[in-house]
Amino acid sequence: MRAQNGVGSFAHRCRVYYEDTDAGGVVYYVNYLKFMERARTERLRELGFVQSVLARENLLFVVHSSEASYRVPARLDDELLVTAQVIELNRASLRFKQQVWREADMTLLCEGQFLVACVRADTFKPRAIPEALRAAFAAADGPGTHSIAGD
Repeated sequence: MRAQNGVGSFAHRCRVYYEDTDAGGVVYYVNYLKFMERARTERLRELGFVQSVLARENLLFVVHSSEASYRVPARLDDELLVTAQVIELNRASLRFKQQVWREADMTLLCEGQFLVACVRADTFKPRAIPEALRAAFAAADGPGTHSIAGD
């Protein structure tokens, strides 16, 4: 989905379910990480890459590090837009900037960055991101994405 209102070039829509919340109906903090993981997966899918297929080709993406800032709580039944933009494209890793917005009033709820490493499925050792995938991310996320040698 292409988002509007300055949310970013890609956003995954999801809804807050009962299982995502605590007893007060507020989204439990770790679930924002799950929403963002799903958005990264859907970002890959939108670009034509499916993680189950990549795994059969001996390629996995694993989260190396994450950082999140929580601003305003999401609540039960809120519809969310979750962005996933590559801001750094290295030889064997990607850095995503992600945001979670409440769609009804376009309030920013949470934002963060994730360093995602490309590894071999059989050994979990780093491997280069395939050129087709690099090109797809570079084309989709534009001039803000860049390549750094020696990752």
